[in-house]
Amino acid sequence: MDFGALGNFLPLIIIIALMYFMLIRPASKQRKKTAEMQAALSRGNKIITIGGLHATIDAIDDKTAVVVLEDGTKMRFERAAIGRVVEDDAAE
Repeated sequence: MDFGALGNFLPLIIIIALMYFMLIRPASKQRKKTAEMQAALSRGNKIITIGGLHATIDAIDDKTAVVVLEDGTKMRFERAAIGRVVEDDAAE
């Protein structure tokens, strides 16, 4: 059976499809999930920044969040620097 020109490009098409389903698609799903989490942030959420800092959100606006550490220190972070929201008992 002769596939002609398609037979020459079939391995390339398969490699591109594998790259999409194994690399690109999962990464875009993760970005979407992170963006949704960051959009849903509110005062009182316990968070961990991408640098590993544990804090509680004190104030939040479109681009930044003011967080409070355990010792009462307040710091301002970009929303994008917030890695995840944690449950009360998991933050300790």
